[in-house]
Amino acid sequence: MDKIAIIGATGFVGKAITAEALSRGFEVTAIVRDTSRLEAADNLRGVSCDVTDTDRLTGVLRGFRTVISAYNPGWKNPEIYDDTLIGYRSIILAAEGARVERLLIVGGAGSLYVGEGQMLMETGTIPKNILPGIEALARVYMEMLPKVRDVDWVFFSPAGKFVEGTRTGNYRLGRDNLILNVKGDSEISVEDYAKAMIDEADSPEHHRERFTIGYRDEDPTHPRFTDNPGPVLHGI
Repeated sequence: MDKIAIIGATGFVGKAITAEALSRGFEVTAIVRDTSRLEAADNLRGVSCDVTDTDRLTGVLRGFRTVISAYNPGWKNPEIYDDTLIGYRSIILAAEGARVERLLIVGGAGSLYVGEGQMLMETGTIPKNILPGIEALARVYMEMLPKVRDVDWVFFSPAGKFVEGTRTGNYRLGRDNLILNVKGDSEISVEDYAKAMIDEADSPEHHRERFTIGYRDEDPTHPRFTDNPGPVLHGI
């Protein structure tokens, strides 16, 4: 059975990724602050760890070939910008120190391009209250990750609208441009995002690069989200 470590496994995205991994036979180690928030499941082990404790995190990650990070210090955290950078600096150092082969990161949509030379976070459409978190994730991708030499990293950007919905498998993958459907909307369910993330963990297709996901076609098979779709998180 393949082993995988998931940082932030109790968050909005991390929880979906953990469920997808377990459903596909992975043995999951969930790295979280509070293990009491984990729902008991076969092949799931919880480890309490503050990601900013680089030495401890290095020890926890040692022995894993693949690590998925869904780390997010909290959208309501007034220090989200600095905490995101501090957290990812520690995660990268720990992955290097533990000799992890692959680090897959739940990235942001803010650094995706929507026009010639213009990124989504430069359009003025992202709510100001979450913009600092978006900008910090963009810095992780554009400034931190290119300097990593000993870990095969991937930065997986979601669509602009990221909600709880259904797992359809009916989506498109891309590279650096925001994926839009025919109505000009950019959206993905967290369940389909999780599927694509575990696909990448199981059968690597991307190396030291970013890729993205979104629904492109408006047709009878296009997913309809739940009546109460939950949070809309731009670029989480």
